[in-house]
Amino acid sequence: MPIERQRGSRLPALVVLCFVQFMLVLDDNVVSVALPSIKSELGFSTAGLAWVVNAYFLAFGGLLILFGRMADLLGRRRVFLAGVVLFGAASLLCGLAREPWQLVAGRFVQGAGSAMASPAAMSLLTLLFPGVRERARAIGIWGGVAALGAISGLVISGVLTGLTGWRWVFFINLPVALVALVLVPRLLDESRASRGGRLDVPGAVLGTGAVLSLVYALLRAGETQWTDATVLAALGSALALAVAFVVVESRTAEPLLPLAFVSVRVRAVGNGLTLVFSAAMYAMAFLLMIHLQMVLDYEPLTAGIAYLPYGAAILSGMWLSARVVERFGLRRTLIASFLVTAAGLLLLSGVDASDGYLAGVLPGMLVTALGNGLSLPALSVAAVTGTTGENAGLGSAVFSSVQQIGGAVGVSVLVTLAARQSAAAAQAGPATAATEGFSFALVVAAALLAVAAIVIPDLRERSCASSRPSTLRR
Repeated sequence: MPIERQRGSRLPALVVLCFVQFMLVLDDNVVSVALPSIKSELGFSTAGLAWVVNAYFLAFGGLLILFGRMADLLGRRRVFLAGVVLFGAASLLCGLAREPWQLVAGRFVQGAGSAMASPAAMSLLTLLFPGVRERARAIGIWGGVAALGAISGLVISGVLTGLTGWRWVFFINLPVALVALVLVPRLLDESRASRGGRLDVPGAVLGTGAVLSLVYALLRAGETQWTDATVLAALGSALALAVAFVVVESRTAEPLLPLAFVSVRVRAVGNGLTLVFSAAMYAMAFLLMIHLQMVLDYEPLTAGIAYLPYGAAILSGMWLSARVVERFGLRRTLIASFLVTAAGLLLLSGVDASDGYLAGVLPGMLVTALGNGLSLPALSVAAVTGTTGENAGLGSAVFSSVQQIGGAVGVSVLVTLAARQSAAAAQAGPATAATEGFSFALVVAAALLAVAAIVIPDLRERSCASSRPSTLRR
């Protein structure tokens, strides 16, 4: 295919991949508003209801690296399409569920489908736009769509649950999956590692087990306490499996996660910063939604709509990010974006229980979202810098897995800190106590981001233009 024709074909491929990513991210939290209706109709217990959300995160976070490597070896388009089929079938199962276990099982399978499709899609995108400049812009669009999916999930869930019933929060995925299955084979050719190789089965078992155990421990800690016996057992299991994984990977000829891959400086820094950033942002989103409903007394749909300015500010930040990376480089962009985000969190932490949305919440929300938008594309570019046709799926999977683990850590640790601070201030009244916990957790999150910005080392940026396989059809 001529280069001009190939370049002209990339835009529709980008649109389709972003469309699917919107659907996958949407399901991170699309059930949140619908949970009370689900509990009432299917008879969930309070503890069991949490697993409607957690089952998705457990499968998604635990299986990303395994499926990312499988995409490199078996074919990225093939694994992407298989993930979309699995996700669509699971969505149908969730929508038709008549028993609690059926919905939880469906959500787990949905998470597995996302773990297949998301890193494969991002690796296809990475190879479509190999240059630093064009990759930053493409990832900016990708990240913007993902942010819209995350914010829209709350609004769409409220609208669908109110107008048609909770089952349609799952049925809505089916047409998106169908469109992807029709268009992707027409727009994207197959892409895989040229050297081939075999899947590292021992590494896959140990690595997947370690991540699954860690994510489970973090989710469980968010429901109970860090001293809970189940949490400690899961953490111990994760540590033991991780040690065994490192030993096996250092001795096998074709490791699932080569140690040399994760030790590349720019990728290691990018993923480390992503862990801290995700912890702060997931916790902030969770706590802000609680503040809107408990302190400002918003209905779920109103609270979801109140997040729309956040999405608009993220898109503005992402539009700026590619241009800032191009002009000032990754390190300066990341430092600036982390400091802007930290400033927004500090501004948001100053909200008083008597403050309303416009004067109290909105200014800090907008500054935080702007910093968020500046950060995400730069972090993505750093995390996949230097990836090629041999390991693009693995690089995308590691980045996504770090995001999920960071989010779980943030919710478990920072939300626990907020709850303890609220309990200490309980005699001041429910609204004041909740606000003090909210503010304290955001100050801690801001401090983490500020420290991370200060210690960001020099990053040597390299173009990946040397690896440009033909991935598009005429």
